[in-house]
Amino acid sequence: MSATDTDLLPEGLEDRLPREAATTTRVMRAILGVMHGHGYDRVLPPMIEFAGTLGARMAGIELRRAFRFVDPQSLRMMILRGDHTPQIGRIAASRLAGAARPLRLCYAGQVLQIRGDGLDPAREKLQCGAELIGADNVAAASEIVAMAIEALQAAGASGVSVDFTLPDLVDVLAAQALPLPPDAIAGVRRELDTKDAGGLIAAGGADYVPLLYATGDFDRAIERLAAFDAGGVLAGRIAALREIAARLGGRARLTLDPSERHGFDYQSWFGFTLYAQGVRGVLGRGGTYRIAGADGGEVASGYSLFPDALIDVLARAEPDEDRVFLPLGHDLEAAARLRAIGWRTVAALSDADSAAAQGCSHVLTANGPEALAPEP
Repeated sequence: MSATDTDLLPEGLEDRLPREAATTTRVMRAILGVMHGHGYDRVLPPMIEFAGTLGARMAGIELRRAFRFVDPQSLRMMILRGDHTPQIGRIAASRLAGAARPLRLCYAGQVLQIRGDGLDPAREKLQCGAELIGADNVAAASEIVAMAIEALQAAGASGVSVDFTLPDLVDVLAAQALPLPPDAIAGVRRELDTKDAGGLIAAGGADYVPLLYATGDFDRAIERLAAFDAGGVLAGRIAALREIAARLGGRARLTLDPSERHGFDYQSWFGFTLYAQGVRGVLGRGGTYRIAGADGGEVASGYSLFPDALIDVLARAEPDEDRVFLPLGHDLEAAARLRAIGWRTVAALSDADSAAAQGCSHVLTANGPEALAPEP
């Protein structure tokens, strides 16, 4: 192994250098600030848990995508956190089982997966989110979507758009209006996800083809979905989507893809995906789901934001912060007062140190901070 090889990081992992790290901190604080302002209390679950504990809390959790190992103390299989949501479910169902409902919790921290998603090779990601436990009605869903939009905007995102979906759509239709053999349901879901009309017909889902066209701008797509729902089996869900959209009051561009399933492994009747102008890929997902537990568990609504792509965009445009250079023998009290009002200071440690070399914009003098003359 060469000296250069010893500095390599595993595929999908990266360092956040000062500019990106500063932007990451600001974005996380902004998102947490919005959730805190809406009454959501932050919890800090551990990075490692027993695999069986997380897998038992929520249907659809893909433990095979997470790093697993045997705990040398208990000899039980453990898992490195790949998603905060099942951990929040565990906390709600155990440590906070006696807390009043609806229970509002939020989180922010890193998650790690064995492999990236599609064209995104990142395996370690920042995940920030909120869970509203004990409610999954229209009011709860509206609160969650509106707060996710507000959090992204507070973090610096612009042109936010929200794509609604109905994760259990095929199950509802297959059970009543458009019956499917049990062994055909997975194939119909798959072809709807890939938007392949020919494949959908071949999978036995010819009656489901109109769903491929009930997509796009929300107002037009919801009308097409209502026209498709001749039997009225989706009437309640359609009414709910319309009410959620109305409650958002134009805060974001809304679209609809009712049959989308990718990324909604454990959502129930409602799901949504978040995007922003100029930012590559998905910024977050959310919806309604159920936490497993005694007496059938309980319902919940929530969202998870993955703002790393937004951070990359913001960091490139982040202006340099002002810094005050403190010469040897500077006034300690004056420097402390500057820090107290928000200035950053950098103290000289030897005669060789200079304001320019330390990236400072100002120098502390007897008259206070004085801006450095721009370089010719």
